[in-house]
Amino acid sequence: MNDLKITQQEIDFFEENGYLVIRNLINEETIVGYQKIYNDFISGKIGVGANRRDLKGEDKNSKSESITQIMVPSQHFPTLQDSAYYQKISQIVQTLMGDDMEIDFDMFINKPPQSNAITPWHQDCAYWIDMPDKRAVSAWMPLNEATLDNGCMWYVPVSHKLPMRKHTSSAKNGALVCEGNENEAVYIELKPGSVVLHHGATAHYSRGNTTNSQRRAMIVNLRPKSMINYERERGFDHTGENKVRNENVK
Repeated sequence: MNDLKITQQEIDFFEENGYLVIRNLINEETIVGYQKIYNDFISGKIGVGANRRDLKGEDKNSKSESITQIMVPSQHFPTLQDSAYYQKISQIVQTLMGDDMEIDFDMFINKPPQSNAITPWHQDCAYWIDMPDKRAVSAWMPLNEATLDNGCMWYVPVSHKLPMRKHTSSAKNGALVCEGNENEAVYIELKPGSVVLHHGATAHYSRGNTTNSQRRAMIVNLRPKSMINYERERGFDHTGENKVRNENVK
């Protein structure tokens, strides 16, 4: 457990900036195992039905996905829930935001080679119903090197402390979008097995993938157990159509 502790300095950085990098959390052998599982999802060997979509939006004329999003993969491959990434992230986030933090949902997001489709600026909280306890954090881990050229993450520091930006839908069942630009942000390049955490209200985006390899990412989201219950009591489980659910813009 000791190797999973984070410092007070790291906690303070996250609280101030809304994101935090954790280097070398998962070892290479475990990453190889995740890559195989991930590829089985992407290839369709593990089917997920309506929990798979293209974040660029529905396009009946397109034969390929620009940004593949697979929601709640652990429901279709339950051993993920007890795996190293999920367990280690849970321990870190409980130190970061409180012992009541639990995994709410997970997802895979893949940018295929030369897809060159951006994930637009957004805040995760716009996808969610408004909740009285705003604590929420997403852990984003690449399974291959995440770079500027293939779509590493960009964050707007301190944006989680400001009023939520107005969001709209980019396309039917596509990603949500708000105003944002790279000049106000920082980018985070990561090796496989390193992780970046971001607050649910931190504005972020990523460029398209202009390389010849995939940009594979595993995301786990955590929030207080009481807020998970709050969501489920209202019929919200992070599946279904992508749309603005939280319009609590001040």
